[in-house]
Amino acid sequence: MTHGNGTRDGGQLADVSALRPGGHAVVVGGGLAGVTAALALADAGVRVTLLEGRPRLGGLAFSFQRGDLTVDNGQHVYLRCCTAYRWFLDRIGGTALAPVQDRLDVPVLDLARPEGRRLGRLRRDALPVPLHLGRSLATYPHLSLAERASVGRAALALKGLDLADPALDTEDFGSWLTRHGQSARAVEALWDLVGVATLNAVAGDASLGLAAMVFKTGLLSDPGAADIGWARVPLGELHDRLARKALDSAGVRTEVRTRVTSVCMNENGGWSVQVPDERLEADAVVLAVPQREAHDLLPAGALDAPGNLLEIGTAPILNIHVIYDRKVLATPFLTALGTPVQWVFDRTEASGLKEGQYLALSQSTAQNEIDEPVAALRERYLPELERLLPRTRGAEVKDFFVTRERTATFAPAPGVGRLRPGARTKAPGLYLAGAWTATGWPATMESAVRSGVGAAGAALGALGRSRGLLPDFFEEAA
Repeated sequence: MTHGNGTRDGGQLADVSALRPGGHAVVVGGGLAGVTAALALADAGVRVTLLEGRPRLGGLAFSFQRGDLTVDNGQHVYLRCCTAYRWFLDRIGGTALAPVQDRLDVPVLDLARPEGRRLGRLRRDALPVPLHLGRSLATYPHLSLAERASVGRAALALKGLDLADPALDTEDFGSWLTRHGQSARAVEALWDLVGVATLNAVAGDASLGLAAMVFKTGLLSDPGAADIGWARVPLGELHDRLARKALDSAGVRTEVRTRVTSVCMNENGGWSVQVPDERLEADAVVLAVPQREAHDLLPAGALDAPGNLLEIGTAPILNIHVIYDRKVLATPFLTALGTPVQWVFDRTEASGLKEGQYLALSQSTAQNEIDEPVAALRERYLPELERLLPRTRGAEVKDFFVTRERTATFAPAPGVGRLRPGARTKAPGLYLAGAWTATGWPATMESAVRSGVGAAGAALGALGRSRGLLPDFFEEAA
């Protein structure tokens, strides 16, 4: 199968060393970090080969076919403040396919309240920070008056934290919230509502540094920062098809189904990358793979403490997919309290479903459920959906299935910051990328793209190429 520019699925790698001046870079890994690094290097005039072991690009944000439907492995969203991912969408021509809300608006249903009084909303007004959330907080029915006032005080204290202070990484967010007067209810109904979805950890298990970064950047930096964006098409359309088209246009040679078995420095000071039946020579290598895979490929001496990579824990996300014979949810998404259900998204149109409605439940912090049988999950979640969405009570379930990402994200536990390496290694010409590297962000699509640009920037400097064409969004995170 050919993808243009001599790309094909595995097999012998053609010699295209004359394609482009400016050195040759090999990027190992075709997730968002690797695709970004490859595009940024190619845009700066470097000849790039991208190697991916899977038959597709996109890493952990991908789609697959189930009968006539195109199914995302999980629901991925981003925020308006995710400037790197928004640059990536623009670079691959996908911005219009993953639009952002005009204004933050999150329906929050609390099943512990009587019917008719269950709905609250988190939304913003067109006012400066922090007044943009003032009216929403003042009328949020899921907290008492005293709890709402204390949330405001804690938000101001959070705004005053210095994200550059390494001490923030040593404390957990839950302890900080308790010290700042947050009740268990406030944590559940507000802080964890946002934190679990963005960090994949409850407050007590999350680094204060990462939590503060999320809340300061998303809710306290700019009025529109937390407006939510998501793909209205399958993720594979963006992260595989459009990404591959952009790579082809940039002159990148993309090889899928091509697993790298070793990376080592050669006698000329360059790099040799071994794949089945072939060895590629490169001036620079970017390892854009998960931390354990990176650990196994790193040559000796490349990092002072390579064992740190194995100490970065992982956290799962469980995705439950339910197809009904009729429409049961009237909004694009909602989130819930008083039930195991966290976030529910309508994926009907994106999947290609012609009749009925397709709901996707995204369940973060799913350590206790990730290995449960489908039958047990069906028994638990279908009654919860009936409690949550009255229209499901007479509806027929046409399909129920589960996707599991056991290592969906790195675990944002206190102390993880000191374990995350930067883009540069001690081996000249070898760089690291991935959402797990030291981007300052939790494990998000934003972190992955930032890491790819960071690795490309470091490589360009070593290759003597201008970094002038690199996107400049790093300052915006401050």
